[in-house]
Amino acid sequence: MRREPLAVILTSDLSGQCRGRSVRQSELDKYLVNGSGWVPANLAINPFGEIVVPNPFGSVGDLRLQPDVASMSQLPLPDAEPTKVVLSDIVNQDGSAWDCCPRTFLRDAIADLKAETGLSVLSSFEHEFMLLDQDPDAPNIAFSLRNLLELEPLGSSIMAALEDAGLEPEMWLPEYAPRQWEVTVAPADALAAADRAILLREIVRNTATQLGHTASFSPIVEASGSGSGVHIHLSLLDDNNEPVAYDPSREGGLSAVAGSFAAGILKHASAISALAASGVVSYERLAPGHWSVGGVFLGENNREALLRVCPLFERPNANPARQYNLEFRGADVTSNPWIALGTLIRAGLEGIRNNFPAPKVISGETSELTQEQLDEYGVGSLPHSLGNALDLLEADDVVTGWFPERLLETFVLVKRAEIEHVNGLSNDEKYAAYSYAY
Repeated sequence: MRREPLAVILTSDLSGQCRGRSVRQSELDKYLVNGSGWVPANLAINPFGEIVVPNPFGSVGDLRLQPDVASMSQLPLPDAEPTKVVLSDIVNQDGSAWDCCPRTFLRDAIADLKAETGLSVLSSFEHEFMLLDQDPDAPNIAFSLRNLLELEPLGSSIMAALEDAGLEPEMWLPEYAPRQWEVTVAPADALAAADRAILLREIVRNTATQLGHTASFSPIVEASGSGSGVHIHLSLLDDNNEPVAYDPSREGGLSAVAGSFAAGILKHASAISALAASGVVSYERLAPGHWSVGGVFLGENNREALLRVCPLFERPNANPARQYNLEFRGADVTSNPWIALGTLIRAGLEGIRNNFPAPKVISGETSELTQEQLDEYGVGSLPHSLGNALDLLEADDVVTGWFPERLLETFVLVKRAEIEHVNGLSNDEKYAAYSYAY
């Protein structure tokens, strides 16, 4: 039977789900020019495939998915030509930007940071996921060669697929938790980094499926289980693409401008949480003792800080300024990478714009600090649930002001409906629903 090679024109929705339309590869060039039809109400689909009603769009209107050739990539197929994939901006019929396009939200944040400060963001997304087909009760030998070899050819196939897709893979490793794995890719400019995050998830799941495995990036896959997160790395570059976040004369090596950038993120952390960790199960992971986020603070050598100063490699001829970056640890796969990164950039810009003082850099365990020290250093807590996070988002006039009205309204409607949907499930059904969706 003959197989026609396909190309898929894609967007990522408010729940981080990749959706789009496929065409014959031989016809792709014309779609790169004219785009593909799309429907406004598609933005209101929840992670479980249901259109949330009411929503701001109803059954009215038409849009276009306008592909960006810079995001062109591919998904490997067994014994067949790879499927081409390309990410898109959502535009109006006349080609103008649609106010609710998540990719345009990030693009605008990048442009505003550049216009006001001359700075740009270099970023990478570090993903963890679970292999659901592995026995959760089997002995786990974290980070071991044995684990790596037992899973072959999965690791080498994932790295090859990511390389062929142009995502510049760096590392593949068995993580600390049973059946948990991690894969990282090289940093890129902010838009490309978020594009890579979207494509990586699809490539890993697709490769795992072809080899008989089931990969899930869900934040929690079982009761009391370890969670999987997405760590977003951020560094700042000037007009000459020189790094500006590092200043060895200051606390934690954090330059004044990077300190203000970090302070903006921490100030609005509670509101940002709904946009970076957007699932009901996200908040089972974002709690002390999970090596995820134990508190809202800037930490050094502390993996429970919401924002962490990453360690430098102290070796001869190393360039610490090029290495220096901040790691935001409060995101996961239930978020849209364009919106999550765009929100962090907006928050950082807010900090720079208002000249916020750099936050205290906390070393060591926060559990060893007194309550007076915690108060002095401004250590806070993240929301305890998605509902709580949405309340805090809607109460933050600064963060809500970054969003076009209909985009924010749709996000909140989709997430409130998700909470209602999940409340009707048993615990096992809840974990299964998220495991399948992600």
